Amino acid sequence: MGLEKIRERMCAFLNGQGLQTVVAWPRQEREEISGAVVSVALRHCEAGPSGFRDYLGERWNEETQEWEELYGRKTRLTFGLDLYADPLEGENAIQNAFDLLLEAFQEDGPAGLKLLELSCGETEFDVSGRLLRRNVEAVCSAYLYAVTQPGGAFLDFEIRGDVKV
Repeated sequence: MGLEKIRERMCAFLNGQGLQTVVAWPRQEREEISGAVVSVALRHCEAGPSGFRDYLGERWNEETQEWEELYGRKTRLTFGLDLYADPLEGENAIQNAFDLLLEAFQEDGPAGLKLLELSCGETEFDVSGRLLRRNVEAVCSAYLYAVTQPGGAFLDFEIRGDVKV
């Protein structure tokens, strides 16, 4: 899995932690919300070299019983995890959702992503959406890498996090 599904991966992680989520700019019409909702967007992506000519090393593939070479780049991803709630719910709904967000990142984050920073702004009224809104950003690091078959053909790109020792 490359970057094409990274927002969905973050949504799935946060849903598993008890938060309501939606991918920012969904194709369907916005549903009525109850409580607070986290709108997940990818705001920024930086990628830089991680090894000589992006070579990361080798790994043994149990399925094929062959060594695979890994090539890739270290990435820094900035997610927008903006919180929205109906004004009738009050700012307390936003604060409770932010507290859950903090708890979600206390242990491990989404698979392949390592949280570096989590920050938020103040709760404001979003006139266009007629909702309370608090901007939240999560900065994560990951490796975007590709695997090669014997002979050098690339298989697919995936995202991996830092290895825990």
